[in-house]
Amino acid sequence: MNTREPIHQRPGRPLAPFSRRAPRRRGHGFTLVELLVVISLLSLIMLALGSALRTAAQTETRVDARLQRSDDLRVAQTFLRSVLERVSGQKVAGLVEAGASQFFFLGQPQQMAWVGVMPGRYGVGGRYHFRLGVVDAADSGGALVLQYTPWVDAATPPNWAVAESYTLTTGVTGLAMQYEDARYEPPAWSAAWKEVDELPQRVVVSVQTEEGAWPELVVPLRVMPASDPRSSRPTFGGSR
Repeated sequence: MNTREPIHQRPGRPLAPFSRRAPRRRGHGFTLVELLVVISLLSLIMLALGSALRTAAQTETRVDARLQRSDDLRVAQTFLRSVLERVSGQKVAGLVEAGASQFFFLGQPQQMAWVGVMPGRYGVGGRYHFRLGVVDAADSGGALVLQYTPWVDAATPPNWAVAESYTLTTGVTGLAMQYEDARYEPPAWSAAWKEVDELPQRVVVSVQTEEGAWPELVVPLRVMPASDPRSSRPTFGGSR
């Protein structure tokens, strides 16, 4: 006869009933729907990021292009002003046609020709014949071009067929010039200079391009003292 040993229970603590612990559930992964949602969200984030980067790149390109145009405009206007503001009052030697200027000067609505000084900082210096106008360019529409050829003497007209040229800007859609006659009060402006024995005091150059209009360029035509026919006094030293 088997006898069991009595179960000793601690005083004050009831005996817990016998129970089996439930098995632990294993962790489960993402469902297909959850994966599709995550992939969609990642795609939207990448799309937004790519769009932002593309917009930033386009903005930078536009800003760089605008800065380049502004710099080109500044350089072109500075160069044009420097060759316009010093003109020669040298008269043509010999006979001139009736109604033609006694000076090496031509002022038309869309073209201007004169004798001036090429600034030495541009690589060449001295007296030159200049002609400003628009010429057709095959790849860029109209081009504002300054032609120049060396001055020989008062009896030798310029040979534009062998003249060098400098392109100030391209994409030109319009060019207009006006000339000031300051002998009257108020001064009179005209699109063509018809005075044969006087030079204009100022010229206004207005340029229209595909990118927009240039700021109007107003340049006083300062006659070099050594060639000014209005000056009867001798000039010493270099001309300013």
